Amino acid sequence: MSKKIIIVGGVAGGATAAARLRRLSEENEIIMIEKGPYISFANCGLPYYIGEVITDRDRLLVQTVEGMSKKFNLDIRNLSEAIKIDREKQTLSIRKVDTGEMYEETYDTLILSPGAKPLVPPFKGLQEAENLFTLRTVPDTDKIKAWVDEKAPEHAVIIGGGFIGLEMAENLVHRGVQVTIVELGNQVMAPLDYEMASIVNKELKKHGVNLIFNDGVQAFEDQGNKILLQSGRFIDSDLPILSIGVQPENDLAKKANLEIGSRGGILVNEQLQTKDENIYAIGDAIEVKDYIQQTPAMIPLAWPANRQGRLVADHIHGQPVSYSGTLGTSVAKIFDLTVATTGNNEKLLKALQKDYEAIHIHPASNASYYPGGSPISLKLLFDPNTGRILGAQGVGIKGVEKRIDVIATAIKGDLKVTDLADLELAYAPPYSSAKDPVNMAGYVASNVMDGEVSVFHYHEIADLLAKGEIIVDVREPKERENGAIEGSINIPLGELRDRLNELPKDRPVYVHCQVGLRGYLATTILTHNGYQAKNLSGGYKTYECAVQA
Repeated sequence: MSKKIIIVGGVAGGATAAARLRRLSEENEIIMIEKGPYISFANCGLPYYIGEVITDRDRLLVQTVEGMSKKFNLDIRNLSEAIKIDREKQTLSIRKVDTGEMYEETYDTLILSPGAKPLVPPFKGLQEAENLFTLRTVPDTDKIKAWVDEKAPEHAVIIGGGFIGLEMAENLVHRGVQVTIVELGNQVMAPLDYEMASIVNKELKKHGVNLIFNDGVQAFEDQGNKILLQSGRFIDSDLPILSIGVQPENDLAKKANLEIGSRGGILVNEQLQTKDENIYAIGDAIEVKDYIQQTPAMIPLAWPANRQGRLVADHIHGQPVSYSGTLGTSVAKIFDLTVATTGNNEKLLKALQKDYEAIHIHPASNASYYPGGSPISLKLLFDPNTGRILGAQGVGIKGVEKRIDVIATAIKGDLKVTDLADLELAYAPPYSSAKDPVNMAGYVASNVMDGEVSVFHYHEIADLLAKGEIIVDVREPKERENGAIEGSINIPLGELRDRLNELPKDRPVYVHCQVGLRGYLATTILTHNGYQAKNLSGGYKTYECAVQA
């Protein structure tokens, strides 16, 4: 039996649902309602068009109205806004954006995919700011690019240090614009933990980006050319861009008395249905469950929206499918760095009071003897009792996203950290080492689980020194010339066995090297000789990044 299906919103979720619905049935009437002029465009590519890395604007348009209509036999109505749902009558009120004309359409099934909109707090002077922009759509992109092309701004201020804000920073620097990022928190890129984000800070500063942390906007003055911060500081800007985050487009759902979560997302079940079984919701507008903890979450990413669009179409056609939650796997290019994450970060695990352990390693992206390799900073979070993988973060120049993708797959496959050591991964000198960084993370985590080594972390060092604990640096004296933990003592690894009498056995000895390997070897020497030894996870490199951020 044919159905009349209306989809509100295109882009990732809505367009995917429409295409899948048509592939499953030639009989259904499928109407797509889109408020904007474009029904499917590459959100993630928008900053790169502004930066002129992508030069052909048409390449941002994944599907045109005409092309998609013909290919999938869809009734696509762009520049049309869904205004009201009458759940009893199963009708949708629609307003034509250009004329204001209102009309109604009946539906058998309704799919809400309205996306999210940029957060715009009611700052004083906001309305008078003529040069203030947000970036979410193709028209937003056109406005920013035209401003940069025509006005040649000298100094941009990006308010918010999330993924889009940092991608905009990079692309504006490419255009010759001096960039300042103002971030209310103490780091960029919230999915990263502090010490990993600190590596990104260094990269941004290296490329001339000015970072202001723990400060926010109080007001815009002089039509947006001056920004007053909460600290009382003024900064000049001829191109302010709000990149604070996004909030779900939930007005339509609210007016229809559909349930809304505490963070504004539309509540859905595992089949992505709202409390009205004839109405589904997908994409950035919905509250999802964190895949690992099964707690409520808002994770506005492209993969979940695409996956949800397909699952909804399958469920409408009677397939027994469900959405098990969002892992939050993501990647971004920040100048020469690749930054990728999957699963939970340490901040979330602490907030949920979960038992976890973290390890840091800094392996090479490929065989050290093969030219072109570079270090990867990799953090792995896991349950020390069960070995369950809770999350991972990677920062480096090459090979980062490959390792995070492997760990994301391991999480979905319910592998344990001990299984990571057993993964047989592709190896050749230009691409990896015989023991891949993922294998190495598995070995280190397994050592911690087995009790072969105990670790401590960079953020514990200040307290340890204040308590008078002993921190032993097993690097060579020459290495310490480039930086050392103040208060540490130096016993190089090669001399350790001969100098054991310098260390006490009645209290812990805290050991570190540059990246962790020599510290691990030193810890095993000490442990086998009756000492209580702990190794600094990630070594001096992790500590240095965090304290110099």
